[in-house]
Amino acid sequence: SWVNTVITMASKDPERLKYLSTLADQKTTAVPIAPGQQVLKIANYVVRVKLGTPGQQMFMVLDTSNDAAWVPCSGCTGCSSTTFLPNASTTLGSLDCSEAQCSQVRGFSCPATGSSACLFNQSYGGDSSLAATLVQDAITLANDVIPGFTFGCINAVSGGSIPPQGLLGLGRGPISLISQAGAMYSGVFSYCLPSFKSYYFSGSLKLGPVGQPKSIRTTPLLRNPHRPSLYYVNLTGVSVGRIKVPIPSEQLVFDPNTGAGTIIDSGTVITRFVQPVYFAIRDEFRKQVNGPISSLGAFDTCFAETNEAEAPAVTLHFEGLNLVLPMENSLIHSSSGSV
Repeated sequence: SWVNTVITMASKDPERLKYLSTLADQKTTAVPIAPGQQVLKIANYVVRVKLGTPGQQMFMVLDTSNDAAWVPCSGCTGCSSTTFLPNASTTLGSLDCSEAQCSQVRGFSCPATGSSACLFNQSYGGDSSLAATLVQDAITLANDVIPGFTFGCINAVSGGSIPPQGLLGLGRGPISLISQAGAMYSGVFSYCLPSFKSYYFSGSLKLGPVGQPKSIRTTPLLRNPHRPSLYYVNLTGVSVGRIKVPIPSEQLVFDPNTGAGTIIDSGTVITRFVQPVYFAIRDEFRKQVNGPISSLGAFDTCFAETNEAEAPAVTLHFEGLNLVLPMENSLIHSSSGSV
């Protein structure tokens, strides 16, 4: 009867409501980010994660232009005192050269025949290098556990640029965190980077579509086949104060045929331009400050603090987005005097 049909439908409603409630209750995965200066005395941003079972806490550098993750492991030559202890984890797994992940890591080395552990060597920061073994273990991000996460266990480092507690790669390659956890986070992430003055872990890496910022301004992320792991953006110009700096378009243009263009990179400390672009921006800035200019270390445009009020804002023009840099991102107060 119609009445029985309605009663049956109504009896199934609670399960449906329960399911809909679970969708509404999905939590945002927000992994804490801190300025590395506060935690490890380095200039990069670090995320707080746990590796292995039970989880061992590591402060890993957040790097959007790297794919593989790697951490210093116990017994590592030249590493810092904080290392991951593979023997203390009940979920650690090894990978040999026959596994697909091995060939996905830059700098891997394998014998022509037979099986062996997957080893790789990478350079980092221009003056440093590392040797590591590819392994798998659980990684915990906020309250999410990703089992069987593939990363490098560092055996030896040389040079002074290797992040002391490892690196978490967020690039576009198949072995990056975003690719490995693709089903979990749908390839979606954003990060809010704290000021270097901010309190400890006040920034966040948000993973997955739920809880992402709604009212945002955007510019497209572009793909370049010459460097497929990197996130390119279309930088169209730069203004200093109210003056649009005259920059020939070919010096900024995104070109998928050559690999030229501008990348967003959380691992590089200072924004860099090719020399003619930098000189044009710098010269316009100097002109507007209108005072004696000196050099200090790597910085070539230093001036007296008394002229700070005249310092113009720098605006980066992207496709569909004008980003005015806060003065904190343009000016550094020297610790040596009023410069």
